Amino acid sequence: MIARRSILLAGAAGLAAPALVRPASAQEVTLRLHHFLPAVSNVHRHFLQPWAQKIATESGGRLRIQIFPSMQLGGAPPQLYDQARDGVADIVWTLPGNTPGRFPKVEVFELPFVAHRLAMPNAKACWEFTDKHLRDEFREVHPITVWAHDGGSIHANKEVLTMEDLRGLKLRFPTRQAGEALRALGAAPIGLPIPQVPEALSQRVIDGAVVPWEVVPSIRLQELVRNHTEIPGSPTLYAATFILAMNPAKYQALAPDLKRVLDANSGMVAAEMAAKVWDEQGPVVRAMVERRRDNKIVQISEAEKRRWMDATKPVVDSWVAGSREKGFDGAALLADARALIEKNSGGVG
Repeated sequence: MIARRSILLAGAAGLAAPALVRPASAQEVTLRLHHFLPAVSNVHRHFLQPWAQKIATESGGRLRIQIFPSMQLGGAPPQLYDQARDGVADIVWTLPGNTPGRFPKVEVFELPFVAHRLAMPNAKACWEFTDKHLRDEFREVHPITVWAHDGGSIHANKEVLTMEDLRGLKLRFPTRQAGEALRALGAAPIGLPIPQVPEALSQRVIDGAVVPWEVVPSIRLQELVRNHTEIPGSPTLYAATFILAMNPAKYQALAPDLKRVLDANSGMVAAEMAAKVWDEQGPVVRAMVERRRDNKIVQISEAEKRRWMDATKPVVDSWVAGSREKGFDGAALLADARALIEKNSGGVG
């Protein structure tokens, strides 16, 4: 009787053992990804969801990413980076520019007339630049990838074709350097997280916003303003940078095989996936807006663009001069950023 009972107990313990001592290779993890745009946004549908699905598939369903759009985990968009740092969220998608001045080196891609008109050259250059120069700037998190979007346009309640048209126009800006560029052009820049734009327009707090085409439908901008101004060619007026950032402890806790899956979908791979969304969806949105009877799309002339470049050059010079006080060589970083954009443009202007 005792012997039989011992055998039964040993068998039960053996069956329970896998649950008590789970091998690292069988680890299952669900990560929470938090961001600021609604689930209908192009980035959510065409980048973050496919990226998460790719990781789930390649991990055999053992590494899953649950996405929480529209700040569903609480807080405001400027708090997203710290949510990743502090573990409030496991991964966040956010703009370094949401906290002006905190990440001064990455601002080089946000300076006026530095970025390419297409997202792909900007995104690839930005990741290469991050790998070379920004590991310390983003040391509080594990950067999955960093990228920049395509050239943004001006969307306003009046037509803008010249600097004179911008005078006094209250325009929402996404980054500190874009705000300084608008100020240099005579506008009255107002900093707002993108989810606040519709209400600010409705209440006439702002007259318009500078955003890329891709984001327009997610905030119904085509319904709130009728005039859309593009800047021709490259370099373009501005671009904003983004980071997909992960809590470092959460990353380190991943089993080696799951870490390899995440790493294989990080860096340049993720940057290119993101850039593809802007370059593919931007023209789709633009065409949709162009079909609307009440909306008008215009482009400033090349001569006017040269005026804008001259007017905003002091913004670039000021950033370079200020970099010395912050302990880095802004002129060298600017030259490298431009070289990387050129290298990744493939000769496309």
